[in-house]
Amino acid sequence: MTVTIPAMSGVSIAEIVTLVSGRYNGPADRVIRGVATLKDATEDHLSFLGNQSYVPQVASSRAAAILVPNELDADDPRFIRVAKPHAALADVLDRWFNTRKIPRGISPLASIASSAKIGANVAVGAFSSIGENVVIGDDTLIYPNVSVYDGTQIGRRCIFHSGVVIGSDGYGFVTIGGKHRKIPQVGIVRIEDDVEIGSNSSIDRAVLGETVIGEGTKIDNLVQIGHNVRVGKHCLIVSQVGIAGSTELGDHVVIAGQAGVAGHLKIGNGAQIGGAAAVFHDVPDGVKVMGSPALPFREYARRDVAIKRLAKKRD
Repeated sequence: MTVTIPAMSGVSIAEIVTLVSGRYNGPADRVIRGVATLKDATEDHLSFLGNQSYVPQVASSRAAAILVPNELDADDPRFIRVAKPHAALADVLDRWFNTRKIPRGISPLASIASSAKIGANVAVGAFSSIGENVVIGDDTLIYPNVSVYDGTQIGRRCIFHSGVVIGSDGYGFVTIGGKHRKIPQVGIVRIEDDVEIGSNSSIDRAVLGETVIGEGTKIDNLVQIGHNVRVGKHCLIVSQVGIAGSTELGDHVVIAGQAGVAGHLKIGNGAQIGGAAAVFHDVPDGVKVMGSPALPFREYARRDVAIKRLAKKRD
């Protein structure tokens, strides 16, 4: 992938170094006209090393300058050393290369209930539906084909991508005489400031009270969050995660792709749940779990080693 500056002469490496507070010993007046991956970069591109697995590509990359972590044990006159290359890349893209147009205003093809309260500078894309008594905070961006059911409360500077559904009924039924009777879902969804939700994710309304997504939380595509779930602040929830009803996540929780979390659990502050893990028990603060059923990382690693040893003995 390559991002270029259209109709501009470019930006000097010196300006980039200043912006990211980097350390650089190469030619400061060299001009950068685009940003690209290590593999795709040419002589007028800036690139970055965000993952150690790409270190072998550095030597063969033609990039004019490369954002690298301070601790990288290598030397190259093209290196701009920074604390966090991804954060530095974001700064550079925002400052000079973010030419992508985002929707502005309310599309005439959107459906918005008359009782909805829409803040300043809110954008709503075509074929999105905003229900009765919805409240949407300032500077929120809603892409096309988003459904926001009645009563939902949305904070400021949120981003909802296409296909997101906020406030659909939670999965609540009671079985009577062999038949499943629907329990009315009469609560709401409340989403705090600076939340981003990826395409085709669904946040169920509460049975009673609120389903809550905390400030600064980022949710990937294809995520299901059940009724009465409470997600803390600044959590990261990756694609294909499912969280069953009434589970509570603390702040700064990370859940990797395809993990499942059972209902009525408590996941502590700073906990990490590995990819494809199946969580059936509470997770304490700061603990990392993996596997199915999920276990603390060290216990999971010991079990994995033991299984491999048994398999080797059997062979």
